[in-house]
Amino acid sequence: MPSSLDLLQDLIAKAKRKGAESADAILVDASSVSVDVRKGRVETTERSESGDLDLRVFVGKRQAMVSTSDRSPKALDELVERAVAMAMAAPEDPFCGLASPEQISQTWPELDLADDAPEPSIEKLIETAHAMEEAALAVKGVTNSEGAGAGYGRSRSWLAASNGFSGSNEGTGTTLSVSVIAGTGTGMERDYEHESRIYASDLPSPIDIGRKAGERSVRRLGARKMPTCQAPVVFDPRIGSSLLRTLSSAISGALVARGTTFLKDSLAAAIFPESITIIDDPFMPRGLRSCPFDAEGIAPMRREIVERGVLKTWLLDLRSARQLGIAQSTGHAARAPGGTPSPSPSNLYLEAGKLTPQELMRDIKQGLYVTDLMGSGISIVTGDYSCAAAGFWIENGEIAFPVNEMTIASNLRDMFANLFAANDLEFTRGVNVPTLRIENMTVAGV
Repeated sequence: MPSSLDLLQDLIAKAKRKGAESADAILVDASSVSVDVRKGRVETTERSESGDLDLRVFVGKRQAMVSTSDRSPKALDELVERAVAMAMAAPEDPFCGLASPEQISQTWPELDLADDAPEPSIEKLIETAHAMEEAALAVKGVTNSEGAGAGYGRSRSWLAASNGFSGSNEGTGTTLSVSVIAGTGTGMERDYEHESRIYASDLPSPIDIGRKAGERSVRRLGARKMPTCQAPVVFDPRIGSSLLRTLSSAISGALVARGTTFLKDSLAAAIFPESITIIDDPFMPRGLRSCPFDAEGIAPMRREIVERGVLKTWLLDLRSARQLGIAQSTGHAARAPGGTPSPSPSNLYLEAGKLTPQELMRDIKQGLYVTDLMGSGISIVTGDYSCAAAGFWIENGEIAFPVNEMTIASNLRDMFANLFAANDLEFTRGVNVPTLRIENMTVAGV
């Protein structure tokens, strides 16, 4: 039986014999297992396995992509026929096409992205989920549970192209989460804890995860609404990461090329204070978004996206680079099964500042510490920002009491220009930030 890369190379060769000038193909085999429990009872157990194969062909400046999960010779022959016929009938795209042989990655680092431990049993996952929920419910003041979940996944992908690229990548991930409710009646509050790692052994203990979720929920009891004002807003790290995700969308080459981002004219401009540097690092060992090569076979690299406040680069795949007249992709092409490549960051993080979180908010007379955002009114086109928020009121530099049913609003350009970072950066997610402070946002409540 041919190897997965041999299968893809054979598919590409067939496509070229049928009239394609170039082609690439990607195969992703994935399996996952998960459980959910609530109030001591198992609610769901799931196991899934998938095998997705995508073929993309080019005829001149026309392209088409087809997908299948059927790897029988007859199905693959039909796949090739359909893909080439579709490409011949497709409209021209002057920016489509594979990387040149000089652009493709030839070697890549070992990133330790696959846990060598065996897949956990359903019984072990159930035991873990129960332990999280029990620890959360044991916190005084917690009155109900929305459930706890534990899951594990493993995937392997293979990419081959007619430009000479071929490579594979394997990864695992274990995720634990729990959400509980504190209080009763109209005074109920909920919070959660969620952790994900490449290696299960790198996770916090289920008891610690559950206890943290319970303590967070109880801490929110007695929340108030505050009058509308202009005030500093401090973002908890798990919420502040949303600002970096928004930035990554706003500097996507695809949006820049269309002119549909408020940062379209900001390359080489200072958009943050000089104290802010933002890094994208695809080569972090055991990083949740690490990758040895991108979805077009191009070598990524560690980049300073923002250096001392200045925007240094867009996030580019081949197509958006060509649209913008830039010679090279930045190696940020990502590709989901059934989709074409598009720019996406890897391990994105904002470097730590020098002050502790307490020092960062010490001079705040009145302000908001945000621990949760609900809904989104963010416009990448204009930069307008408005989100429902909950958290804690700051008085005289100290956390004073919980608040909810608040709205925070500003414009992202102003927010970025007035953003400052604490020193508590931890690498626990794909996008990581320390505690962040933004000056002079509109905080609306009563």
